[in-house]
Amino acid sequence: MANKTISMQKTRQVLRLRSQGKGLKAISSLVGIARNTVKKYLSRLAESKLDFETALALSDLELQSLLQDKPEVPVSSKQEILDRLLPIYCKRLKRKGVTKEMLHQEYKAKYPDGYSRSGFCRHIQIYEKTHASVMHLEHKAGDKLYIDFAGQKLSIVSIDTGEIIPVEVFVAILPCSQLTYVEAVASQRKHDLISACEHTLQYLEGVPQVIVPDNLRSAVTKSSKYEAVINEDFASFADHYACSVIPARAYKPRDKALVEGAVKLIYRSIYLRLEDRVFHDLKSLNAAIRVALEVHNNAPFSGRSYSRRDQFEEIERMTLRRLNPIRYELKEQAIVTVMKNGHVRMSEDAHYYSVPCKYIGKKVKILYTSSVVEIYYRYEKLAEHPRSYARFKYTTDKDHLASHHREYTDWNEEKFITEANAIHSDVGIYIRKVMESKAHPEQAYKSARGILSFARRVGERRLINACRWADSYGLYSYPSIENILSSGQDQVPLEDETENDSQVPNHKNIRGKDYYN
Repeated sequence: MANKTISMQKTRQVLRLRSQGKGLKAISSLVGIARNTVKKYLSRLAESKLDFETALALSDLELQSLLQDKPEVPVSSKQEILDRLLPIYCKRLKRKGVTKEMLHQEYKAKYPDGYSRSGFCRHIQIYEKTHASVMHLEHKAGDKLYIDFAGQKLSIVSIDTGEIIPVEVFVAILPCSQLTYVEAVASQRKHDLISACEHTLQYLEGVPQVIVPDNLRSAVTKSSKYEAVINEDFASFADHYACSVIPARAYKPRDKALVEGAVKLIYRSIYLRLEDRVFHDLKSLNAAIRVALEVHNNAPFSGRSYSRRDQFEEIERMTLRRLNPIRYELKEQAIVTVMKNGHVRMSEDAHYYSVPCKYIGKKVKILYTSSVVEIYYRYEKLAEHPRSYARFKYTTDKDHLASHHREYTDWNEEKFITEANAIHSDVGIYIRKVMESKAHPEQAYKSARGILSFARRVGERRLINACRWADSYGLYSYPSIENILSSGQDQVPLEDETENDSQVPNHKNIRGKDYYN
């Protein structure tokens, strides 16, 4: 009667007890198998020159072939050869472009007496089914990156108020190697999603062919069984890194099973490591997540001697495309009307940017990042300016203005003060005070331009006296100078008026201080 097959669980117990220093008799008693059988297993292990840790990391099939008796029916040499090659072949099948036909041709060239194509493919199929619990061989290396948000949130605690603030947890996984990326973000909004996706690509140091979101609102504008509508900004992000976006099909659980499985794993491998720890900001939380993530990615698969990181480095890193060295910047947008002065107002900064004057009155689209402002009309770029955060200021390209407006672009405070000082220092002092009295620079420039024009119209001497009189009254405007000049008060010496202020004659040309208010 044939000996009863000993379970692999007991076989592993033999190795564990021996590694703990137990003797043959004690192991035989504890495990319940014959002492000679224990001796035989340990003898075969010694012949293999494997240590206990390496042997225990082998699969059941590999450990059985190493320690236990072979079947009574001898296994053909060609099957032994193929059994050794199957793990290598199945790993190579995960690479893009590798087929079973190609591997069989390579196998037959090396082993002419080996299996036919049908037998070869059958053994590969059996091996894949046997190892399906630890490997997903249907995914090609570098092909897809699955992304989603975990259902269970993490949290940070405000230092100022003690408020507990829930945060979202972003998860991405390469299905071939199962290398995983995890990051905590403030929300599921577009900006946070794109930022997390970019951090994922930086972590991978490469770009897959396709990003597969689970119909997230911030990535997919309208889901569809056949062709979903991708969010414009998320599509722009994918274009920047030269990859495609193909959302998981709605109501198709298999399309998102992998990333959901990854989420369940991080609950155990990452969330548990963060329990009872308090974080006050996303930066410190993500630093802790990164430490746990590296442990997760470098831990060997159950029953295997390699990890997610090992698989990634061996079969997937080389298939990823090069990362764009220029970081992506999310472009915000706004629809505005071009004002009569040939500028558009960007409300966020309260700053004005010029466009060609022929588009006055047209509705245009502003696209802007932290550094650049672009203005479009019906997909035609009209202008591009460096972004300015100066409120109520103008950024102007002279070529955009009509010819009779271009001179105004040279207007600035120093220009008018310099021109006033060239007439007289008192005029320069007065113009500076005019500038200080106006709420808006453009208003001050117009007043200064008008006041200085009197030098040409009535002469510099009269303008100097008018500025002195207006300054003595504390009046800083174009109408004040105009009234003083039209009344002729500028021709009355200011010194006399000051010395005899109480005895000013009742003359029609002396109208009093209140007249100029």
